Amino acid sequence: MDKPALKDAMRLFAEFGNIKSRSMFGGFGLFCEDTMFALVVNNTLHLRAGIENEALLKQQGLTPYVYKKRGFPVVTKYFAIPSAWWDDPERLLAEAKTALDVAIQDRSMKSAATPSRLKDLPNLRLATERMLKKAGIDSPETLQKHGAVGAYKALRSAHETQLSLELLWSLEGAITGKHWSVVPPQRRQELLQHLEK
Repeated sequence: MDKPALKDAMRLFAEFGNIKSRSMFGGFGLFCEDTMFALVVNNTLHLRAGIENEALLKQQGLTPYVYKKRGFPVVTKYFAIPSAWWDDPERLLAEAKTALDVAIQDRSMKSAATPSRLKDLPNLRLATERMLKKAGIDSPETLQKHGAVGAYKALRSAHETQLSLELLWSLEGAITGKHWSVVPPQRRQELLQHLEK
């Protein structure tokens, strides 16, 4: 398991704020508050790259993490750091701070540019977009108006198949602009209570 690098990274990055980890991309995503800025896979730390630091990371010979999704390779924006960086905590902290700043900036840019299609929202795919359209929800604005519970109920009415609760979290994440796995347990409980009414 990815424990040593994960524990060391969480301890080192604690000065940035509340650091949490969640299963992501076959490893563990590291989040500061709700923003993912690092990834630990196979005991290797990867840092988030963006416009500000990607070219610099590539110049240093760092490579992005690639994982398989439905048999196809997906290149992430997370670059594996050299093990020597662990021997220089100040440098590692500086690089991680840049990764966090990049992730925060990317997130605010994404939320400012509202997608015009449902499938472009977090967690939603083309199949989900089709399901939502069949239920009368044809745009991000309509989804926003319905809310996660309203959209889930509309989907339940329009489709014969059993829907998973993960879909409810996915709808909430799509509305709030985050991955479904970071929807807090308290919010999930609220959604379930509204669903039972």
